[in-house]
Amino acid sequence: MRYLYFFGIVGTMFCSCTSSNKSESTTEPIEVLNGDVRIAYEIHGKGELTILLVHGWCIDQTYWDSQVDALKSGYRVITMDLPGFGKSGTNREEWTIEAYGEDVNALINQLNLSRVVLVGHSMGGNVILEAATKSDKIIALIGIDNFKDVGSELTDEVQEQVDAFLQMLEDNFSEIAPAYAEGSLFHNSTDSLVKKRVMEDFAANNPQSAIGSLKALLEYGSKEQELLSQIDQPLYLINSNASPTSSAALDSTGIYYEVLEIDSTGHYPMIEKPEVFNSLLKEALDRIKERIR
Repeated sequence: MRYLYFFGIVGTMFCSCTSSNKSESTTEPIEVLNGDVRIAYEIHGKGELTILLVHGWCIDQTYWDSQVDALKSGYRVITMDLPGFGKSGTNREEWTIEAYGEDVNALINQLNLSRVVLVGHSMGGNVILEAATKSDKIIALIGIDNFKDVGSELTDEVQEQVDAFLQMLEDNFSEIAPAYAEGSLFHNSTDSLVKKRVMEDFAANNPQSAIGSLKALLEYGSKEQELLSQIDQPLYLINSNASPTSSAALDSTGIYYEVLEIDSTGHYPMIEKPEVFNSLLKEALDRIKERIR
């Protein structure tokens, strides 16, 4: 997802926060590995459909706690930490979107899942797209604040800003990463505790996996249009209307898609307005079930 605000040049203010509490779960009854990299996950609830929730850049599976609570009575809900984040392994040399797609499919295959709906926030959108190109067990995709400007190209000026930003991260990740979040990823209505949580999580991340995966995300953006045109699964987007989603760009891929907008949130609608977000997520799942009947 190459929406330009995601790569904006950031401010310089910093703060800290606490993470949310975990909901009850079945934690890793089966060890899942992609190669020798351990994938941390949790399973909640039961149902005919499996909802697999994939987090975005520099956060982890705890960001889905509210969604787990909202869905686990009717679905099997699985959350996972992408390697390099949360509790998953860090023993990897390259942090590519392709490898993350393999991680998702390793989890699906090793847990013998079928009829899977993938939900991906931010960078997780490209991860679930990659996974969907390699699996027939995935029946639909739900993107969260992503695929807003499919097929767009960075101008030379923006590319220079991106390069400068990446260098700033290399030089001083623990300060620049949360400053970027504060300057680029929140709405003016975003609660201060949400801001603190995200900024602290950004600051605490492993710079190697964080910077490596961000570079990979930038490189992967040029593939979105082609890959979306290749998959058969429908795409549902729950996107903040703080920045526009280009229907023309999505139309150009030929994919079946629907956009459900959420009003006045930043880049983290699932924790900024969880009740409104959960209602839209359930609506998307209802529409998916109607399509597959």
